[in-house]
Amino acid sequence: MAQTNNATLIRREIITRLCKLYIENRLEDIDRIALEMAPRNTTPVSGNRCCIHKSRAIIKYRVMALLGFNVSDETDELESLYSYALRALSHKEPEKGVLTVVDEACTSCVKSNYVVSNLCRGCLASHCMVTCPRNAITMEHGQARIDPLKCVGCGLCKDACPYHAIIYMPIPCEESCPVKAIYRNAEGVEEIDYDKCIHCGRCMVACPFGAVMYRSQIINVLHDISRPNRQVVAMLAPAISGQFKATYPQIATAVKKLGFTDVFEVAAGAVATARDEAHELKEVLEQGQQFMTTSCCPAFVELTEKQLTGLKPYVSHTPSPMRYTADIVRQQYPDASVVFIGPCVAKQAEARRYPGIDYVMTFEELGALMIAMNIDLQTFEATEQEEVIAERKFAFSNGVLNSVTDYYDGPSLNPLVISGLHKKNIASLRRITTGKHDWNMIEVMACEGGCLAGPAGISSPEVARKLFNAQSGVQAEHPLINEMKQK
Repeated sequence: MAQTNNATLIRREIITRLCKLYIENRLEDIDRIALEMAPRNTTPVSGNRCCIHKSRAIIKYRVMALLGFNVSDETDELESLYSYALRALSHKEPEKGVLTVVDEACTSCVKSNYVVSNLCRGCLASHCMVTCPRNAITMEHGQARIDPLKCVGCGLCKDACPYHAIIYMPIPCEESCPVKAIYRNAEGVEEIDYDKCIHCGRCMVACPFGAVMYRSQIINVLHDISRPNRQVVAMLAPAISGQFKATYPQIATAVKKLGFTDVFEVAAGAVATARDEAHELKEVLEQGQQFMTTSCCPAFVELTEKQLTGLKPYVSHTPSPMRYTADIVRQQYPDASVVFIGPCVAKQAEARRYPGIDYVMTFEELGALMIAMNIDLQTFEATEQEEVIAERKFAFSNGVLNSVTDYYDGPSLNPLVISGLHKKNIASLRRITTGKHDWNMIEVMACEGGCLAGPAGISSPEVARKLFNAQSGVQAEHPLINEMKQK
């Protein structure tokens, strides 16, 4: 899911600038970020907008999201970003949702999914007009016209046109959302229904204008690092090996250089997850339960709580590797701030439910912080011998299942791997609850290919897989293999 495009590059530049301001003790200059990124008499940096003022407004609200706020919670347009920064540092930010929509940036998608192009010949047959079940098509000035207020998006007109003059124009964020949690409100701006949202991050990746942002906690992490005598411990997700051209020991050394007291590998917690989930699987199958699913993907767990409630009783009760690792950290550093660093947006939602984790950072925030502090990974040598933990395989699809089976000694398994929570796979999961199948162990990952394809990663999924295979000591299977296994 992770992509490198102009929208993500702008977001990463804003994160880097925010980090630099805090590190250089110049947070009061935060309101100048928009002015510096969009100076007068230059091309707007935020995506060919109508004017420099709109470009600056978009940057302002992106900064607001990166300070941890929901853009829709703004009550005073004149309140400065510095004021928001001070509020963020006092931990008084609102707690609604992990994702937010920058309304100033969300203005460019078509209102109707089906559009008549200039290929229309205004033919006498008018197949499109005759086929439309809602009389939404009329002929005007020799061309067909679709009334968006009447159109229901059935697509019959597109199929009927002999000239292929009618095209389907998706609204990217709505099209990508597998649970219909994002929709256009009365003002024509996309809005997120947090009662439906599973925080998979698909809408954020899909939006071509970067209008969907995650609410960052980076400034709170930097604040704790800067506090005298405050211990701050980082927990690195297994997918970290697919993000940088460096070994895990090099990355861990660099993270300590950022100011973290210590670094723990979440793969160590994954060992406990795999072991306990194997024992739980054996127990439930011997008790007669038909199947069990994995529980380490927070977006999937939220899906079963908000959408597929019939599947929830079959979800493993075993804690995720993040939670097990946090327990290990707390034993050694009981009073430290614990920070999970990974490619996942949904982990922030999971962390809010679990008091053992204080903050969640993304890989792109980690990369931006390294840039802000001029840290070059290639200059670091491993401070100690690397121990390759087999459970690093949790980073890719099919890895959780493989780890669980390493500890499993119960009834024969007939496993299913579901890689990616898109609409088709969610429909498959919905059918699974009917009981008409013979699967007894189901691994579910929200991102195609696993966490290596997380929405807040740095590398594209294919590059991440290659880096992971080169640096982790564990081989990630190609996503196509997982797809074949699923079939």
